[in-house]
Amino acid sequence: MSAAPALAAPTTPAPARSPLLGWLAVLAVTLGLFCIVTTEILPIGLLTDIGAGFHISEGTAGLMMTLPGLLAAVAAPAVTLTTARLDRRLMLGALTLLLALANVLAAVAPVYWPVLVSRVMVGITIGGFWSIGAGLADRLVGPESAGRATAVIFSAVPLGSVFGVPAGTFLGELAGWRAAFLAMGVLTTVTFAMLLVLLPPLPAVRITRPAVLRAMLRSLHTRFALLTTFLIVLAHFGAYTYVTPFLEQVTRADQGTVTLFLLAYGAAGVLGNFLGGAAVTRHPHAVFGAAACLVAAATLLLPVLGHRPLGALALLLVWGVAYGAVPVSSQTWFHRAAPHAPEAASVLFTASFQATFSLGALVGGVVVDRTSASAVMTLGGATAVVMALAAWAHFARRVEWP
Repeated sequence: MSAAPALAAPTTPAPARSPLLGWLAVLAVTLGLFCIVTTEILPIGLLTDIGAGFHISEGTAGLMMTLPGLLAAVAAPAVTLTTARLDRRLMLGALTLLLALANVLAAVAPVYWPVLVSRVMVGITIGGFWSIGAGLADRLVGPESAGRATAVIFSAVPLGSVFGVPAGTFLGELAGWRAAFLAMGVLTTVTFAMLLVLLPPLPAVRITRPAVLRAMLRSLHTRFALLTTFLIVLAHFGAYTYVTPFLEQVTRADQGTVTLFLLAYGAAGVLGNFLGGAAVTRHPHAVFGAAACLVAAATLLLPVLGHRPLGALALLLVWGVAYGAVPVSSQTWFHRAAPHAPEAASVLFTASFQATFSLGALVGGVVVDRTSASAVMTLGGATAVVMALAAWAHFARRVEWP
């Protein structure tokens, strides 16, 4: 069934602007996503300190990773559908301002529950901003440069790991974990101003309606994208959320070493993002399947080889390259399943990704509290193996793309 009838007639596009202004707008959206990604995963490097500060377990502190994903999964369709006719520039600005307030609230929270409230605000921002911002490249720089602009926008994911989490961990070591969230609040406020200044008016062109999403869910390719995204994100975040406790307890790394290891992981993620983005269009099964195999190998071997710093670092590099290719691979699958409805594809990508992100953090928290950080790595690796098998099975069916 075609979803075209469910789309509103395009409105008049924004007036043409210079290429420089278009690319500055792309950079502003990228910085917004960088702030979102960094805020979302910042607790990973600070989990032990946050737990100690509030006298809670690491698993309970891991709720900071669970809540944003749950709220983002709900917010992705809810925000996109209810604000479908509003200017996308104003929506991105409002969501960025909400993120700035969330960071400040976390920084000044006297007890743990306001921190969780702030993470609810983060989740709403994630769901709305990703669903709107991920598909804006062609409107900002034109169809001829949309591919490069999309790659730049998605580079915010690994760059959040490269710069955001290690910098936040380092700042937390120097001045306390609250300083890291306060710094993110300042950066997000600057980004809010940049978005309002640099983005052109972006009136709704295609209105995403429930019928569009229902039509997408009937597609075999969409269902495969949902299944594989669920498995690989569950594997990754179930393990990676607790990588800091693993490095501290098993590798016996100090905070400075943990920061360097997370930086190396993030740098590998940038490489994986661009390698995966370059190859996934031509070889979608191979890229997605290879990423799952490497995630499985790294996490399964960490309890065995991660007792020594060199072994842990080597496996984190493999893990970083592998996971760096996952978001762009997943997004590509959703968009190829519904090329006529890019915003709807972004909604399903964001909702499925974030829901599983939160579930992975929750499951990992239960496991780490009841067993050990090594058991979390093993469970993540086993789940990644299942995902690789699913990718192979789908490839064997040789189903044609729409």
